[in-house]
Amino acid sequence: MAIATINPATGETIETFPALSEAEIATKLELAQQAFEQYRRVPMQQKSQWMNGAAEILERDKEKFGKLMTLEMGKTVKSAIAEVEKCALVCRYYAERAAEFLADASVGTDASHSFVRYQPLGIILAVMPWNFPFWQVFRFAAPALMAGNVGLLKHASNVPQCALAIEEIFKEAGFPTGVFQTLLVGSQQVAAIIADPRVKAATLTGSEPAGASLAAAAGKQIKKTVLELGGSDPFIVMPSADIEAAASTAVTARMLCNGQSCIAAKRFIVTEAIAERFEKLLVAKFAALKVGDPMLPDTDVGPLATPSMLEDIDRQVQECVKVGAKVLIGGQPPAERAGNFYLPTIVSQIPVDAAIAQEEFFGPVALLFRVADLDAALQLANATPFGLGASIWTQDATERDRVIAEIEAGSVFVNGMVKSDPRLPFGGIKHSGYGRELSIQGIHEFVNVKTVWIK
Repeated sequence: MAIATINPATGETIETFPALSEAEIATKLELAQQAFEQYRRVPMQQKSQWMNGAAEILERDKEKFGKLMTLEMGKTVKSAIAEVEKCALVCRYYAERAAEFLADASVGTDASHSFVRYQPLGIILAVMPWNFPFWQVFRFAAPALMAGNVGLLKHASNVPQCALAIEEIFKEAGFPTGVFQTLLVGSQQVAAIIADPRVKAATLTGSEPAGASLAAAAGKQIKKTVLELGGSDPFIVMPSADIEAAASTAVTARMLCNGQSCIAAKRFIVTEAIAERFEKLLVAKFAALKVGDPMLPDTDVGPLATPSMLEDIDRQVQECVKVGAKVLIGGQPPAERAGNFYLPTIVSQIPVDAAIAQEEFFGPVALLFRVADLDAALQLANATPFGLGASIWTQDATERDRVIAEIEAGSVFVNGMVKSDPRLPFGGIKHSGYGRELSIQGIHEFVNVKTVWIK
């Protein structure tokens, strides 16, 4: 994929960027290493001041950054502006809490004094996706930089202007030169960067193949990785639920980022007792969604990020039909519209043993399943290689506790949609990855947990 800004709503190429040469990458790596040697000694109070400065810039220019995201990858501008605001929130969170999270922790032993100290590792490489082009980066960068590490960002090739803007935000906030750098490079250049001994660890948010490739390259160098990969999150609705609230939230949960979110609800598992009512509500709410120019404030669903994403989601829907599924609404691109648009779609009656039922659907397509009871719902919910998030709608405490205990996922939300929150750890299990971002767990991923014993 070329490193370029291509408007997904029109297909127009706005600007292209050359990939860095090996010599240019080497220069940036050396700058990062030099920066780390000084930055690791910067007092926490100063780092907090700079991080709060980044939050102020994000808040000040949220509309500008929001429009840039929309231009490059097509999410609605209202959701893009909200994303910028959330980035400011995570910056402030770690600016305020990092000192507490990284404080020496005393442990009683046979020593006169023993404790655990958290120290930075050095250069951390972040390979980030296009679907949340600011949030994914800041939720890595805020804790990593507050811990004293320095960051190198290899962003998705279709959001280069977002990547460059983020580097400028950290510079303007006061962070020293080299503490956070954007590398405009292709995916084929990542392995060599990981192999450089100055790079100490890597994190990736993206697809399973991309995660496996990064982990393999890092594994050869005995370097730590954190992976946040795909998801096929279940959204379970039981008879005791508030059906209207569940259906309304289902639409929001599925259409997050035009349906292109790893934690978007994708498989709607509904008990037979309320299936007809839920289905009618969901179809009506999908029909009311406005598909159109993502720059307009009243647009609900914008285009998919790339033409290949559009081709993939259409192929998957057609595969569902081939195995006997029924399209309740949508199921195709809108007629006579340029760009990568796809109509909000609901597919039902998918055979649960069909290969297509195991795939992640990255677009505005909801898969609707009917089950007899909670046992069947849990069995179906867990019958996937993914394990990122899950949502259960019930007023029954026994049902709630069973799902919390038995669902195979990194998070479970009861009577609400799955979302990330700086205060809570975020990540998955199974093919959805490993490690955690956010909260205290996120800042501890890229530090040396050093044991100190004194007598």
